[in-house]
Amino acid sequence: MSVAGQAQASNRRLIGKLVLLVFAMFGFGFALVPLYDVFCDITGLNGKTGTADANSITKDAVDRSRTITVEFTGNTAGGLPWEFRPAVAKMQVHPGALTRTSYFARNTSGHAGVGRAIPSVTPSEAAAHFKKTECFCFTEQTLEAGELKEMPVQFVVESDLPPGINTVTLSYAFFNAEKYARRTADDEAQVNAARTSNIRGDRS
Repeated sequence: MSVAGQAQASNRRLIGKLVLLVFAMFGFGFALVPLYDVFCDITGLNGKTGTADANSITKDAVDRSRTITVEFTGNTAGGLPWEFRPAVAKMQVHPGALTRTSYFARNTSGHAGVGRAIPSVTPSEAAAHFKKTECFCFTEQTLEAGELKEMPVQFVVESDLPPGINTVTLSYAFFNAEKYARRTADDEAQVNAARTSNIRGDRS
């Protein structure tokens, strides 16, 4: 194969890799829901929480003979300059009871920022029985410089939670949405540059 042919083949391989990278970054930054199961496998976040309609939850479904400890944790990742914490570290709830709490986020930087949060429930066996009726997860949250924001969470631990589970932990990880957007734009630029180089090589 000639030098020109080798260069063209190399460019095609580079384009393929960059295209895959663009799709991966775009999916992670802007389509967290479809990739959430994969993300959980990679990071060790074990439980995908579900959603429920608050109107479908009745007082008759509350199991007052049982008490579950629900713990709350939160952290930031991806260079997000925010403070992020739960309003309370833990609370006691009855299965079937609609419960409300909050998380607080504060932008500690000198400029506005955008973040997205993903939830996780442990142990993983409890995830299918932990349903949110109100949540800030998977949607962009914009905070101005120094702004403090309260973000409510309303949930229910279903009455059919396995009897051996007495403690459930709800965790949120907040990611820098803008950072991944910039990475995606840079990757797209590299793909376009490589494609242009490859077209020129084909014409020579």
